[in-house]
Amino acid sequence: MALIGPSVMCADWGNLQENMEMLERGGVDFYHFDIMDGSFVPNFTMGPDLLKALRPYSGKAFDIHLMVQEPERYIGMFAEAGADWITVHAESKVHLQRALQYIRKLGLKAGVALNPSTPLSALDYVLDDLDHVCLMTVNPGFAGQAFIPSMYRKIEDLRKVIDASGAPIDIQVDGNIGYNTIPKVIECGASMLVCGTSSLFNSADLEANALQLIEYVNKQSRKTS
Repeated sequence: MALIGPSVMCADWGNLQENMEMLERGGVDFYHFDIMDGSFVPNFTMGPDLLKALRPYSGKAFDIHLMVQEPERYIGMFAEAGADWITVHAESKVHLQRALQYIRKLGLKAGVALNPSTPLSALDYVLDDLDHVCLMTVNPGFAGQAFIPSMYRKIEDLRKVIDASGAPIDIQVDGNIGYNTIPKVIECGASMLVCGTSSLFNSADLEANALQLIEYVNKQSRKTS
């Protein structure tokens, strides 16, 4: 079954503890934290202190998406704050293989994120160092953007690359993942869904939203299994 992770930047930041408690009761699988530096993307979000403050409220995986220019500066910082998975962008100023190996050396799962226009060839020589690939299905920086239709084919193409490699790599999709896009992204091969304003956070009752979304995702996953 595809895993569901709320995008924390879409939560009510004045009530983050309450939001997380509702999502816990709803049964989400992981929490996705978009870390933005105002340079790699035109927005700022959160830092390791927020992660550390929220860590006691869930035993689920904390998925850290470093949307920053120099991710290697922050890997250790977020690992210490309670990260379980860390994803770096191929387009950032990063020694990609070294960063992935460092993440794994810390005992965490390592991922690479690709912007919509970045070709899959960026992954050619790092597949052995990956646990997941995060495909951005919108241009990164802000919530609420429209899904880019050509990303369905990119998910399919990545699924073929992973299957051919034999590596146990998950495909995460991030950007307008809602009821209208979930069936096809799962059919194309996605196994981790980052969900925000178009699904989990579209009303205040996050527990009910999560329960409804999980039921829907499980139904779609069974269709493709």
